[in-house]
Amino acid sequence: MTNLNLGTSGPPETVLPPVRDDIQQQLDAALEIADVDARRDAVSAIVVAQPRYLDGWARLGELGRHPIERYAAFRVGYHRGLDTLRQNGWRGAGYVRWDHPSNRGFLRALHGLHLAATEIGEADEAERTDVFLRQLDPTWPPSELG
Repeated sequence: MTNLNLGTSGPPETVLPPVRDDIQQQLDAALEIADVDARRDAVSAIVVAQPRYLDGWARLGELGRHPIERYAAFRVGYHRGLDTLRQNGWRGAGYVRWDHPSNRGFLRALHGLHLAATEIGEADEAERTDVFLRQLDPTWPPSELG
């Protein structure tokens, strides 16, 4: 299902389809696990079972033990997200806003990639991802990310 708004009030807006409720519930439960190693293992198992689940990749990046591990997970989520956006009508321009919960996995992965690139000294990628986030959602950053 393509959800692309081509209204006359600005750039087109892409809204990704929602993830199945059972997958979201699995991630929510995994993120509640107190032990960080067990939490990482549970999120990893979800990503193995659902490798196109963008928020799974983003959360796996957040749980990474080392900057390059975080960078790698966020980068996979970002690239899978670009593929998903294109499959849903995005043509390289237009809004992908945080206000739509189904877009948050991609945006969380892109934000994580920005932070990880900064952390490992990839200044050009950190700048590019920061600009990209603000192009996708002019209200960036959302208060939920802190």
